[in-house]
Amino acid sequence: MLKVQGLSAHYGRAHILDDVGFEVPAGQVVVLLGRNGAGKSTTLKAVMGMVRPSAGQVLFEGRDIAGREAYQIARAGLGYVPEERRIFSELTVRENLSVGRRPPVPGLRPWDEARLYGLFPALGAMQDRPGGRMSGGEQQMLSIARTLMGNPRLLLLDEPSEGLAPVVVQRMAQAVRQLKAEGLSILLAEQNLYFAHAVADRAVIIEQGRIRWEGGMVELLNDESTYQQYLSL
Repeated sequence: MLKVQGLSAHYGRAHILDDVGFEVPAGQVVVLLGRNGAGKSTTLKAVMGMVRPSAGQVLFEGRDIAGREAYQIARAGLGYVPEERRIFSELTVRENLSVGRRPPVPGLRPWDEARLYGLFPALGAMQDRPGGRMSGGEQQMLSIARTLMGNPRLLLLDEPSEGLAPVVVQRMAQAVRQLKAEGLSILLAEQNLYFAHAVADRAVIIEQGRIRWEGGMVELLNDESTYQQYLSL
């Protein structure tokens, strides 16, 4: 589904990503793990065209999308949920969802309000509530739901569990597992190892802008030395 090769990126003169490479197989959940400032969010933004790569390829279904504008990448079938959520606080849940609506993709079951309210029942109970009057967890659900209205084939999630209460994190993990069961491919950046374990098939560890480890999620949990070296605080 997604293959990243030799990806490098800069913020001004600062070299943020250096020769990053990994794959997201179709129908799987892959998690980017690493400490604060490791390069997780920048990697997602580079894939999505929000940070322009200085080198490398981003192959989505075999086509190189590196260097394209973000709107072109979105139209190609990628959906991006930012860490900041960025919902429209004065618009209602229903109106926020309408903003993200895009035409159905041939061969894929389209996302609509009814289907999204099944995925996130809490949103269905507050369709007329403005986004600014929602809790952090509800806003995160709305941000994901709005992105799904674009009918992506690959979903990029940036720190989906950050700042959420444990019970909301559990609900978010259940939703991610349901999306995977429906065939959606997902790449997420995350620091919460417990959340990652609950949803991910594979893990990629990034440190100082370089890939340091890649393998199965279960394999990582059994590798204490790798965890201590790259993920412990």
